[in-house]
Amino acid sequence: MPQGKVDPANIPDDGLTTRQRRMLPITAVHTGPGKGKSTAAFGMAMRAWNQGMRVGVFQFVKSPKWKVGEESVFKRLGQLHEETGEGGPVEWHKMGEGWSWSKKAGSEEDHARDAAEGWQEIKRRLAEETHDIYILDEFTYPIKWGWIDVNDVVETLQNRPGTQHVVMTGRDADPKLIEVADLVTEMTKVKHPMDVGRKGQKGIEW
Repeated sequence: MPQGKVDPANIPDDGLTTRQRRMLPITAVHTGPGKGKSTAAFGMAMRAWNQGMRVGVFQFVKSPKWKVGEESVFKRLGQLHEETGEGGPVEWHKMGEGWSWSKKAGSEEDHARDAAEGWQEIKRRLAEETHDIYILDEFTYPIKWGWIDVNDVVETLQNRPGTQHVVMTGRDADPKLIEVADLVTEMTKVKHPMDVGRKGQKGIEW
């Protein structure tokens, strides 16, 4: 497994110790046309849960009727933490069924307003350091569609307190998001079974 060794020529002159550098918050973007962007983000969240970190997942596009397998797993992990203290607390929120802090029925919500409300809530949580890791799933789309101001996102991420990690997923990530990120992965599709007419399968797509 990689040990995180750094070329001495690339060590920043920031006055930080190795331990302090290990505690720096990570901003990550998973983008590109290939499959696996959300899956990789949920994998990072699972690692974080195992370390006792507070996990917050916010899905910005998926329908409330779309039950991804990871949602069930993480809700069970949250229950396990509540029952035994193992791992960390988990919150999972999905636009379309109504954000949990919103009392309005999600099915009739205007999606642009939903997305804007969701982002404002995440900003509040970042300011209060509510979670240790945030998964903003399919977050690039409301930015692309103009529902969320990318400049506000960049400023918030750059100025967030503490060591909160933020992972954003979705195609066509805004260049400003890529610029502010510490970790950017582009998923490139080489082949996909749907290209030849095959359907999505349980355990693979959901």
